[in-house]
Amino acid sequence: MSSQLTYCFVVGGLLLSLGGCSTMESSDRKMTADTKMTTDKSLYERLGGKPAITAVVDDFVGRVAADNRINGKFANANIPRLKTMLVDQVCQASGGPCTYAGRDMKSTHAGMQITGDEFDALVGDLVATLNKFKVGEREKNELLGALGPMKKDIVTSPMTMNRSHGY
Repeated sequence: MSSQLTYCFVVGGLLLSLGGCSTMESSDRKMTADTKMTTDKSLYERLGGKPAITAVVDDFVGRVAADNRINGKFANANIPRLKTMLVDQVCQASGGPCTYAGRDMKSTHAGMQITGDEFDALVGDLVATLNKFKVGEREKNELLGALGPMKKDIVTSPMTMNRSHGY
């Protein structure tokens, strides 16, 4: 089965409005308390939990299906199972209560001959989905940081050499 490699999510933005000068000091204290509260929350919570992760995965898988650079790699995939595995994987990687029960990335992608360019295209699709759902930069970076180390187990084929640049 193709890629349980993913990275996805949704986070709503917290907007604080500051009043006039007379309320500025109390607003600053509130922002400090809100910042600490946000810091104390897990990435899973900041992403919006399983419903938000599921929405992101649904959009992401649709985006990948429409991406001619990589959709051929998913031609034989069981899409409902792929979505379930991705949700569980992202949920677990972000500190949520889910348990990813799929195979490791090396076994899952063995023989697929995935190139670095294809992996990067997938990550680009993920980032586009995260941007669509307005996931914060901090959360995006944490999520991609948690999932990024999988690249070494997924990419098995050398990148296409670009002779025009002397590579």
